[in-house]
Amino acid sequence: MKTWLTQILICPACLPLEKDLRLKADTQLNDDVLDGSLSCPECLNKYPIREGIAMVHPHLQTLKDSGSKYENSSVVSSYLWSHYCDLLNDPEGSSAYQDWAGLMHSGTGGCLDMGSAVGRFTFDMASRFDFALGIDDSVAFIRAARKLMTRRRIAVELIQEGILTRKETLTIPLHWQTQNVEFIVADAMALPFASGAFSALASLNMVDKLPLPLKHLQEAGRLAHREKAQFLLSDPFSWSKQCAEREHWLGGKSEGEFAGYGLDNIAGWLELPRANPGPGWNIEKKGHVWWKSRTHRNHYELIRSCYVKAFR
Repeated sequence: MKTWLTQILICPACLPLEKDLRLKADTQLNDDVLDGSLSCPECLNKYPIREGIAMVHPHLQTLKDSGSKYENSSVVSSYLWSHYCDLLNDPEGSSAYQDWAGLMHSGTGGCLDMGSAVGRFTFDMASRFDFALGIDDSVAFIRAARKLMTRRRIAVELIQEGILTRKETLTIPLHWQTQNVEFIVADAMALPFASGAFSALASLNMVDKLPLPLKHLQEAGRLAHREKAQFLLSDPFSWSKQCAEREHWLGGKSEGEFAGYGLDNIAGWLELPRANPGPGWNIEKKGHVWWKSRTHRNHYELIRSCYVKAFR
């Protein structure tokens, strides 16, 4: 974990109180803490840093015991293939990440990629902002993203068929910035950052996977600058009871506060004026991006991810 991150880190377990975390570095290489911990003087929670990965998640034990499919090596390879298909010279890959990046205006301050997975959008934002930060609750995803950040390359086994794989080395271009990039394990519904810490935020293909999606939107509002901020949310809105109880869905139902379609409901919610967490947003643009999730040589999912781009 890069030491400059401590300037905006707070204890996620203490929210809505914002308590600074204290860094203890056991092993450090230049500005990167490889092993150590972050501790909260208020609740006494301690968040480990192992192999450079800061685990700043309010429910660490639950996270370790979750048995999530996103910790599987084949899923990590699938995501690397999908996110970096252009760098792997895949003629059937999609341009989704270039399309999403094109919706963001360059600016000062930091950009937070909420649900960064293996980090493609975060890297894309590093050249557009003073710093770019990716968070995910998958340790395997964050480990892969940090390998790309520190080594600029990672070995990937692309599944061809059954147990047949093709070994590739994914190398990021020399002009991609990495010194102003960081990735940590965190909870998108209880983010460990001070209010107003970011001038830009993005949530890509994640809101329908969260048990409390509205809490995620509220956190985005809390973390954005009150003025001169931008927010991009894109999602296929595949609501399911496996991820969230129906009462918490932000669309895909015929009654309740969020009856109707998720994109329209979220855009309407963003526009509402409020004192906290920050003022309402202005809708700049709506649309969709076609995204391909690749699983093996002969199979991928084609997903229409609908987006809303907002500013304030």
